[in-house]
Amino acid sequence: MDWKLEVVVVPVADVDRAKLFYEEQAGFTVDHDTRIRDGVRVVQLTPPGSGCSIVVGTGLTDAPAGSLKGLQLVVPDVDRAYKELLARGVEVSPVQHFEAGDRVDGRGEVWNSFVFFNDPDGNGWAVQEAPGRR
Repeated sequence: MDWKLEVVVVPVADVDRAKLFYEEQAGFTVDHDTRIRDGVRVVQLTPPGSGCSIVVGTGLTDAPAGSLKGLQLVVPDVDRAYKELLARGVEVSPVQHFEAGDRVDGRGEVWNSFVFFNDPDGNGWAVQEAPGRR
């Protein structure tokens, strides 16, 4: 049996601001924006090519806005991802790698090149180069 991760709830303070960021700056596709009932709104967004989506909204989680850290995307070309995020107005780190647990500017060995960014609430994302992935 396959077990596939479908959705990750990302806690945000302002749903419209988060939706705008993820759609226009991060380049995610808005799958739907649904008001289920008073106080419950679900906005599902999916990164291009991903089988897993994120959900932002109201009435979904008790987690404080911005408390989710370590969300990770993989791309075949981290330099291209960096340029795309920068062109979309995302405040993104330079390409970095890890040495002895510390982040160091510049590319690393295979599977050790990343860029990092936060959404407007401070939820933290890593984008890792995954060679051979399409």
